[in-house]
Amino acid sequence: MSVRFSDLAAFEAQAAEVAAILRELGNERRLMILCKLVEWGEANVSALAEAVGLRQSALSQHLARMRDEKLVTFRRESQVLWYRIADPRIEQLLSTLQGLFCPPPARRTRR
Repeated sequence: MSVRFSDLAAFEAQAAEVAAILRELGNERRLMILCKLVEWGEANVSALAEAVGLRQSALSQHLARMRDEKLVTFRRESQVLWYRIADPRIEQLLSTLQGLFCPPPARRTRR
């Protein structure tokens, strides 16, 4: 299957943004954090830390970086921060990656 960029100039205008997103997704930990946020919709730091196997301090650094890149956003509820995906294109991209690299398990046939 070949992909054609019919309007390469339009893509070139977005290339820096796309490259920044792909850099963030290129880190295994950040990729897993984003996947969990897609799965759960929203999560607090302690739940995410447990789910991805990171200390809260390390997770907070990843989340701060992804906030700076506008990949995630948060809302504050008292002292708890609830994170979610900020851009629906990120969810679409992760869904595409899941379809390419995580095919559903094969169905067993009964004998």
